[in-house]
Amino acid sequence: MVTILINLLIKEKDDVKNPAVRQQYGMLCGTVGIVLNFLLFFGKFLAGAISNSISVTADAFNNLSDAGSSCVTLVGFKMAGAKPDVGHPFGHGRIEYIAGLIVSGAILLMAVELVRTSVDKIFHPQEVEFRILTAVILLISILVKLYMAYYNYRIGKKVDSAAMRATATDSLSDTCATAVVLLSAVVGKVTGLQIDGYCGVLVGIFIFYAGICAARETLDPLLGQAPEETLVRQIEKIVLSQEEICGIHDLLVHDYGPGRLMISLHAEVPAEGNILELHDIIDNTEVELRRKLNCDAVIHMDPVVTEDEHVLYLQKQVREIIKRIDSVISMHDFRVVAGPSHTNLIFDIVVPYDYEISDEELIQQIQDQAAKVLGENHFVVIQVDKAYCKKE
Repeated sequence: MVTILINLLIKEKDDVKNPAVRQQYGMLCGTVGIVLNFLLFFGKFLAGAISNSISVTADAFNNLSDAGSSCVTLVGFKMAGAKPDVGHPFGHGRIEYIAGLIVSGAILLMAVELVRTSVDKIFHPQEVEFRILTAVILLISILVKLYMAYYNYRIGKKVDSAAMRATATDSLSDTCATAVVLLSAVVGKVTGLQIDGYCGVLVGIFIFYAGICAARETLDPLLGQAPEETLVRQIEKIVLSQEEICGIHDLLVHDYGPGRLMISLHAEVPAEGNILELHDIIDNTEVELRRKLNCDAVIHMDPVVTEDEHVLYLQKQVREIIKRIDSVISMHDFRVVAGPSHTNLIFDIVVPYDYEISDEELIQQIQDQAAKVLGENHFVVIQVDKAYCKKE
C-alpha cells in the first residue's frame, strides 16, 4: 500500500538527498501511521471492552498514543522542511529530531501509566472473557504492526531518518506486546489463570524499552554524535581522489538535521606546488563534496614538504616511533624547524577520547623514544588532538 502511495504522490522519489523529497516521505508515512493506529485503537478498544481485559484496553491506548506520535512526526517533518532564513541559516532540520524526542517522551509516559494500572490489576484481578473476536482483532493488529515496522524501517533507511527508524522499533515492540496480550487471553481460557495484569506489566516494559531506544536515536544527533564510519570513508574517497592531495585530517562533521551537513577538514598538499593551481583543486573538491554528499564543505589547505629527503626521513622515523607505541595513534602536520644547536620536530597526533594513557604521559613517551632514535639534539613539539570520527 505504502509503495503504491509513494509512486502516486512522490514524483522525485529516488532523490532522497533532497530535503523536500524527504519531507514528502515523512509526511506520507506519518499520515499512514495515523490512519492505521486509529483503526487499531478502535478495534482493540472494542475487544477490550467486550472481554473486560485491562491488557487489551491498555494495548489499545498504546496505539492511540502511537497515532498521536505520528501526528507529532508529521508536524515535525513539515517544520523541518522549512527553508533556511536569517535566524536559521542552516535550516530547520533538527526539528525532526526534536519531534522524535517528543514522541519518545509520550511513549515513556504511556509505559509508566500502563505499568501502574497493570500492577493495580494484579492486586485486584477481574475475570477476563476470551472471545474469538478479540483473538481475531489481536492477530490482525500483529500483522498490521509488522507491516508498519517493515515500511518504516525500509523508508527510514532509504531517507536516513532516525525518527522513522525509531517508529519501526516502536512498531516491533508493539507486535511483541500484542502477542503477549493474546497469550494472556489464551492462557486464561485454557487454564483459568488470571495473568492479565502481569501481561499488562510486560507490555508496559516493552513500551518503555521502545521509548528509551527512540529517545537515544534522537538525542545522539542533538548532542553532537560522531559521524558514521561509512560517511567518513565517502569523504576520504572523494577528497583523496585528487592526485595533488596527499592526506586529510581534522575532519569535522556538523549535523543540522538529515540531509543538512556541514563538513570541514584539512587537506595536505605539496608545499612545492603552485599555490593558485592547488587552490583551484581545493575549490573543485568542495564542489564535488557538495554535489555527491549534499553538504556544505570548507577545506583548509595544509602545505607539507614532499621532496626534502631529510624531512621525509625524520617523518618516517617519528611515524615508526608512534606506531611502536600504539598503532591506533595517527600523526599529521609534520614540520621541521632546524637551528644551529638543535632541531624541532613539530606535529599533531590524534588519539581516541577513551585512550587509557594521559596526553602528558603519551607526549613524554614519544619524546623519550625520539631522543633515543634521533639523538638528544632533536626535540619533538606535539599537539594532541582527539578523534572526532566514530570507528565501527
